[in-house]
Amino acid sequence: MTRPAGTKEELEARRRRAVAMLELGHSPYEIAEVEGVTPWSVYRWKKMHEEEGNDGLRSKPHPGSATTLPKEDFGELADLLQQGPQAHGFETDQWTLDRIRITIEQEFGVSVSIPTAWRYMQRIDWSCQKPQRRARERDEAAVEEWLNETVPAIEKKRG
Repeated sequence: MTRPAGTKEELEARRRRAVAMLELGHSPYEIAEVEGVTPWSVYRWKKMHEEEGNDGLRSKPHPGSATTLPKEDFGELADLLQQGPQAHGFETDQWTLDRIRITIEQEFGVSVSIPTAWRYMQRIDWSCQKPQRRARERDEAAVEEWLNETVPAIEKKRG
């Protein structure tokens, strides 16, 4: 279902006109024809007005449209992400788009989707990184020794 054309103020004014016409005794079918909507919309507006009064006719944010991070917050987002995931309560030190999305929601009160989190990462020049796979038992000193002493000795024997 697509959102009707017009600003939120225009749509709200249409709902208010429809309710006013109902109060004047016009039928939902007449109002629907005048306003270019279905009669079911008029019935829905009538019910919203009966249950919530004029507040029921106010525009409500469209899902996903009011969930953007202001441009001035991108620098702060980059700084927060530089601190690493563990600084924000995650177990491991690897950022995922879902973790970034959660951090944005916790720190800025803005709920974004995973694709939006990806676009935000592109805006702050972060790229997708695949962590190197290493054994937990890896001994860095032994690896360094092997690379510096054993490998050259093997190459020397070959040559």
